[in-house]
Amino acid sequence: MLACFALLPPKAFGVLPAPDGGYANDNTAEGTNALFSLTTGANNTAIGTKALFGNTTGRQNTATGDHALRHNTTGIQNTATGSYALFNNTTGLQNTANGANALYFNTIGERNMANGYFALGENTTGSDNTANGEAALLRNTTGSNNIGLGDDAGEALTTGSNNIDIGNPGVTAESNTIRVGEEGKQTGTFIAGIHGQTVTGSALFINSAGRLGTAPSSQRFKDNITPMDKLSEGLFALEPVAFHYKKELDPVGGSQFGLVAEQVVKVNPDLVVRDKEGKPYGVRYDQVNAMLLNEFLKEHREVQELKKEVAALTAGLQKVSAQLEASKPAPQVVNNP
Repeated sequence: MLACFALLPPKAFGVLPAPDGGYANDNTAEGTNALFSLTTGANNTAIGTKALFGNTTGRQNTATGDHALRHNTTGIQNTATGSYALFNNTTGLQNTANGANALYFNTIGERNMANGYFALGENTTGSDNTANGEAALLRNTTGSNNIGLGDDAGEALTTGSNNIDIGNPGVTAESNTIRVGEEGKQTGTFIAGIHGQTVTGSALFINSAGRLGTAPSSQRFKDNITPMDKLSEGLFALEPVAFHYKKELDPVGGSQFGLVAEQVVKVNPDLVVRDKEGKPYGVRYDQVNAMLLNEFLKEHREVQELKKEVAALTAGLQKVSAQLEASKPAPQVVNNP
């Protein structure tokens, strides 16, 4: 029995019709209604359903993902990779959005970079922002020149500008601030390039909220300025001690000299730094120094007064001595015949 085999056409793969990629002005479009409204725009690439759907004259845009750069009209040099990335952008230029919904609400903001799902998602007109991480700088709307690094970094920021939030959610409407790490998550800080380096400047302080800064001394920052007078006399009740820090704090175990916060708080609570639970934590030695200076000056003035008194007494004694010397009878001369 002879079997006849008919020649079958090769199996088709991919999409139909086959991609041609060639459109006027060096535009490339693949996907339902991609580059649907194009008029004179050039050098655009739209891949995905309604990618660059509203683009008319915008040029050098790249949209990869369904509805990426969907409402862009005249914006130029934008890159959107991910579903609905830069979805509402109209005239904004030179933005980069990588991730679904990244820079979703941006309309006219420029030169923003968003990497991660919904990164800079609510930004509308803010410019020059950088967000790396899922929902980084999520709620920023009009703020500019912000940097958010890490998932949810700076996500609480709304309108502030010039912030750097690294692993920190930031603060609404805050500006010109750097925040690194988050309370309750990081409990230690190590920064290279500081120890052993010599610099000049003011002493650095830190408050219970983790804020760094210097203590200004200008009267511009002070109210109710009055002489210290007797307020420093509490120093005489302080008890200086020698001690060693526990090994987990100081493995070397060098000798230390200072005060104990729990004892200081009984003498003057204003000289103590407290932890987040309100317990005595440290001593404000800079304030102690100012109080010591006040006591020194008081003693110095007393010494000066004593010197004046001694000088006056000395002068008086010298005067009396001179008077006594003058009142002595003249020596008698006896002639012996």
